[in-house]
Amino acid sequence: MRQLIVEADGGSRGNPGPAGYGAVVLDGPTGEPLAEAAEYIGVATNNVAEYKGLIAGLKAARALDPAAAVRVRMDSKLVVEQMSGRWQIKHPDMKPLAAEAARIFPAGQVTFEWIPRERNKHADRLANEAMDAGRDGGQWDASASTAALDASAARAATTEAGANEPSSAPSGSNATSGSSAPSGTASVGWGSSADLGAPVTLVLLRHGETALTPEKRFSGSGGSDPELSAAGRRQAEAAAASLAARGTIQEIVSSPLRRCRETAGAVASRLGLEVTVEEGLRETDFGAWEGLTFAEVRERYADDLSAWLASPEVAPTGGGESFAAVGRRVAAVRDRLLERYRGRTVLVVTHVTPVKTLVRLALGAPPESLFRMELSAASLSAVAYYADGNASVRLLNDTSHLR
Repeated sequence: MRQLIVEADGGSRGNPGPAGYGAVVLDGPTGEPLAEAAEYIGVATNNVAEYKGLIAGLKAARALDPAAAVRVRMDSKLVVEQMSGRWQIKHPDMKPLAAEAARIFPAGQVTFEWIPRERNKHADRLANEAMDAGRDGGQWDASASTAALDASAARAATTEAGANEPSSAPSGSNATSGSSAPSGTASVGWGSSADLGAPVTLVLLRHGETALTPEKRFSGSGGSDPELSAAGRRQAEAAAASLAARGTIQEIVSSPLRRCRETAGAVASRLGLEVTVEEGLRETDFGAWEGLTFAEVRERYADDLSAWLASPEVAPTGGGESFAAVGRRVAAVRDRLLERYRGRTVLVVTHVTPVKTLVRLALGAPPESLFRMELSAASLSAVAYYADGNASVRLLNDTSHLR
C-alpha cells in the first residue's frame, strides 16, 4: 500500500477574519512534495480554516491514490483529537466539516498525528500565501507557491552541510523570492498582519464569583482556595456559552486554584477541549491579609497597606507576594505560552492580578495602573501578541455575556 503524508494548516487574521488554508501531500518514504492546495475562504475562524485545509489535503491525496495509507500531520490539536475520535465535536460549524473529511477515505485508511507548529511550515506558508492573495483581491495561484522551493532548499542544504552541521536554510523557512526580510518579521509593530503572521491571542477570563468576591475580600493563593459560588457557576456557564458561540478558542490554560479550574472546566466541557494547568497563573499571595476586606486591612495594618500602595516592590504583611514578583512570574508564563501556542487563540483562566498584569505589560503602563483597572468576575479581556514582539490590547473587562 502506498504511503502518503498530508500536512495541513489554516489561519485567520482576526479570528474570525480574512482566512485561508494550505495543504501539501508528501511521499511517505522520501518526503518529496507531490501536490499542494491553498485557498482564500473569506471571513472565517482559525478552526474552520484548519478543517478546510484538512479536507483539501485529503482530497489531493485521494486524487493521487485512493488506495493509499494516509498519515495526516497538523499542529491543530483540536482537529487531530476530534478526527481521531478522542474529543467530542460540539461546535455546529465543525460537525459538517469533520464529517466531510471523514468521508474522503474509508475508515482505517487515515491516521492523525499532532506536530509542533515549527514542523508544519510548508502548509503554514501555503495558508499565508492564500491569505495574502485574498488581501490583494485574488486567489492563490500554484505557480506563485514558494513553499515547495523552501522545502527543496532545506533538503539540499542539509545534504551539503552533513548530518552534524546545521542546515543553512531551515525546513519551511520563511524566506521568499524578492523579499529582503523573512515573512513574519517587521522592525516595528505597525506592520500589517500579513507581514507579521497570525498573532498569539490570549483571551483572558477572570474566574466566576466565590463567596468572598461580593464582599471584596482579599482572596489570593495563600488563603482558603474557595470554590465557585452558585452565582459563580452561573457566570462560568455564561462565559462558556459565549466563547462556544464565538468558536475561536483552540487551547485552554488555567491557574491551579479551584475557582479557576472550575471556570475553565465549564468552558472546556462546552468546547471539547482539555485544560492545561499553569502554576504561574495563580493569584497574588496576600499573606496575613487573606480573607480580610480593604477596610479591615487598613484598620489592622495601616502602615503596611500604605507602603504596599506606594510601591510594587512591597509585599503584603506576613510573607505575602509583591506585585513586582507577580509581574515577573506572569511575564514568564506569558513567554512560555507565546512560544508554545504560536499563531493560536488561547483561553487563559486566571485572577484579577495576573489579568491586569498582562494588560499592563502589553500597554507598557506603569505598575500603579493595576489600581486603575476595573475587572469584574467572569469578565473577558484579550491581548494579541505579534511576531515582532509588539502587543495589542483588544478587549478589557467585557461582561456582555453576563447580562
